[in-house]
Parts: sequence; structure tokens; C-alpha cells
Amino acid sequence: MVRVVRSLGLVAALAVCGAALQASDVPSHHPVMDSETTQQLTVAASSLVQQRSAALVQKERHDRSSPREVLGVRFSPKLVQAQDRAVHELENRNRAPVEGGPALLGAHTRLESGRAVRKGDRITLEAIERTEVEYENGRLSQSVRRRFEFTTRDEQITLVGERVVDPSAHPLNDADPGSDVPSH
Repeated sequence: MVRVVRSLGLVAALAVCGAALQASDVPSHHPVMDSETTQQLTVAASSLVQQRSAALVQKERHDRSSPREVLGVRFSPKLVQAQDRAVHELENRNRAPVEGGPALLGAHTRLESGRAVRKGDRITLEAIERTEVEYENGRLSQSVRRRFEFTTRDEQITLVGERVVDPSAHPLNDADPGSDVPSH
């Protein structure tokens, strides 16, 4: 009888240890955000890349100041400042897919919802940016992976930075290809 009790005790102890190990395999400190929040973050991030793409096309100048908030997601002051500089530079750049080429007639950019992961007070959104530009003799399409960094404080989410994931990519709508938007 003593052997049976010991065996049951050992089995119970092993079961508890096994459950603890399985629970530790799940990175609970890096949960994937729900689809609604991911979509909210994607829409906010999209507004930045769409604004820069619009700046590539020669049009009447009107107020193109960067938004301070989209769908409840705030933009950090440094990010807004960097975005305004980028838009200004893109508006004054040679608007051609190749140096000396024909001017761009249209530019359309969209972000495909990616995956948003939370780690402490930071959220990282990875998404695919798809840009298509039109010029006199045709179209040019480009896909670029971007990473957007957000911080959280209480219920407030703030977009603080972005960068291109692939270091060899040179997005058409980046004012200074290869540079990251400051994240603080």
C-alpha cells in the first residue's frame, strides 16, 4: 500500500512539474494583440506612409501637416516632426522612379495588417507596405516590410517610431532611405 501511495505521489509531482514546464513554454510576456487592436495600429501607421506617398505626386500645395492622432493612437512629437520633414523633402524631390525620368502622376500605398506583439509597455507592429506609383509610361510596384513601434501608458497608445525591416530595401516614399524614424 505504501508503494502505491508513493507512486501516486510521484506521478502527481511529475504531472505538476510537467504542467509548469508547458506553461513556461508559452511566452506570456509577449502576447499577440487581438485583431481589432492590430487593425487600429495598422490604420494609424498607414496614415504616415500614405501621406509620404501622396507627397511624391506634383499637386497643388495645401496643408499637409502630419496628424497628431488617428483612431485614438497618438503620434509622438518627435515622430510628427520627422514625418513633416520627410513630407517636405519628398514634395521637393525629383518625382520620378529613376533619376531624370518622367514625373510621377499617382502614388498609392497601403499597409497589410501584420502581427502586433506586446512586450511590457511596448507594442511592435510588423506589416507589409505595398506602394504603386504611376508615371507617364507605366507603373512601378514595391513591397517593403516595416516595423512600427508603439508605447502604452494606461489605455493610451502612442506611435513612437518606424523602420524598414530589410536593410537592402529603399522605399520610394522614404525621404532618406535607410534611416529610421527616431523612436523616443
